Amino acid sequence: MQYRPLGKTGINVSVIALGCEGFMNKTAETVRAELDYAIAHGINFIDIYSPNPDLRRNIGNALKGRRESFVIQGHLSTVWENDQYLRTRDINKILPAFEQQLQELDTDYLDVGMIHYVDAEEDFHKVFNGEIIKFALRLKEEGRIRHIGMSSHNPVVARMAVETGLIDVLMFSINPAYDLQPPSENVDDLFDEATFAHSRHNIDPERERLYELCEREGVGIDVMKVYGGGDLLSEANSPFGKAMTPPQVIEYALTRPAVAAVMIGAHNIGEIEAALSWCDTTPDERNYVKIMQGLDRFSWQGHCMYCGHCAPCSVKIDIASVNKFYNLTKAQGMIPETVREHYKALKHHASECIACGACERRCPFGVSIIEGMKLATERFGY
Repeated sequence: MQYRPLGKTGINVSVIALGCEGFMNKTAETVRAELDYAIAHGINFIDIYSPNPDLRRNIGNALKGRRESFVIQGHLSTVWENDQYLRTRDINKILPAFEQQLQELDTDYLDVGMIHYVDAEEDFHKVFNGEIIKFALRLKEEGRIRHIGMSSHNPVVARMAVETGLIDVLMFSINPAYDLQPPSENVDDLFDEATFAHSRHNIDPERERLYELCEREGVGIDVMKVYGGGDLLSEANSPFGKAMTPPQVIEYALTRPAVAAVMIGAHNIGEIEAALSWCDTTPDERNYVKIMQGLDRFSWQGHCMYCGHCAPCSVKIDIASVNKFYNLTKAQGMIPETVREHYKALKHHASECIACGACERRCPFGVSIIEGMKLATERFGY
């Protein structure tokens, strides 16, 4: 298992993490067995958005005695009413629901308290100009949540949240199909076949802007919906007309800026194992580019996807990293201190490029890499 820092939180999380939906409607024994399997293979991070009391009690019991070694991301603004999940902005419901969550999980704190599902700008203003953010900040001050997060499917609203400086973690939907789509306040647009009826070219700029902002600001991203509800794993349902493997879609998400972990909604040990296979696969088996090439309606031409196919560089420059750090400076028009230090830490820098062209011949997206190295050299000075 690999571990990454969750932004600036100081927490290291397993890159393969767990969503909670796969543990619903199961016995305590089954939940324990599946969590035991996950933990034995290095997973230390779980998202629990559902307020289902049986689910949370089962997870709490399964983690008893090892809570301190496990990272729990729980959600604010979800309540259990009439035996079903409800998202709410009613602070009078949120307050007791939080206490109930801690009790059911048998813990006195959450590592990440996630403000749940903010996709609309009107909703954003209600949350961040009202009682909910005040409640989250108070819980953080008391140590009852260690870090504040927010979940969203809308890159514009997610960026607004990051720009407040109040959130430490963003839970966001990332996969190669969703990344092509323009922002929307309606999450159903992500799944609508009509969305993919038009040609799409390159990552939507708002999404790319969001990921780069999170990287610059040290806001860790954990990824939801990496499989696109399973559609990307199915040749029949994928908008690309090709089935991807779990390691391929996981690799795509993990190569986006600021991403620390991918939350897998596994429904059994076999699906956990399929996600964990990313840890042992070869670079070729993780290669998502082979799915993204030669498509009629979708393209990423001229755009660095950080896929690493340019390697090996003749003089050992980590080209994908140089491109990423350079791109992080473009939106700012300056070099953020953290980006400068990350670039400085590279063993080889853009100025060492000898313009041999081997990288450009290998690049599947026709990126002008030599020109990019010149621009990076001008920006960073070496």
